[in-house]
Amino acid sequence: MTIFQVPTREQVSAQNGQILDNLQKGLGFVPNLYATFGLSENGLGAYMALQQSQTQSVFKAKEREAVNLVVSQVNKCIYCLAAHTALGKMNGFTDEQILQLRAGYADFDPKLDALVKLARAITETRGHAPGETVDNFLSAGYKANDVVDLILLVGDKIISNYLHALTRIPVDFPAAPVLEAVVA
Repeated sequence: MTIFQVPTREQVSAQNGQILDNLQKGLGFVPNLYATFGLSENGLGAYMALQQSQTQSVFKAKEREAVNLVVSQVNKCIYCLAAHTALGKMNGFTDEQILQLRAGYADFDPKLDALVKLARAITETRGHAPGETVDNFLSAGYKANDVVDLILLVGDKIISNYLHALTRIPVDFPAAPVLEAVVA
């Protein structure tokens, strides 16, 4: 199997290097997954634009992290689980809540529960979520246009999950705890 190396700043294009420099300034380091997007002349900028667009959606940071956690769990992405466990804590989730979100439910918040259940269903069924799950999402206070934003958010996370699955680059965040059982 091909072994992918995380590219250094010097190994990426000038345009991607500038993006990596901005990540370094903003985060204090360049996550390996972002650097790996830099292997593509187009990939890093396109992915960053997609991620930035998510901040304009209806979903607040905490909701986005909930979706990131459940989608990464469904896709068994250890990199994204590690990163979003750290980000979930930064957004105010407890360890127990993070485990629930990864399992696809949130008994501590009914609206968030409907969100993660639909995100999980979209991911597991490749978009063919049961009508009842969609209805529950809408009954929880979301609107039809929010379904579009949710699909974009799920797609965003699937992209990074798949990049890690194929490259298997080193995880540079503390490992996420193992999810013992999925109860939802």
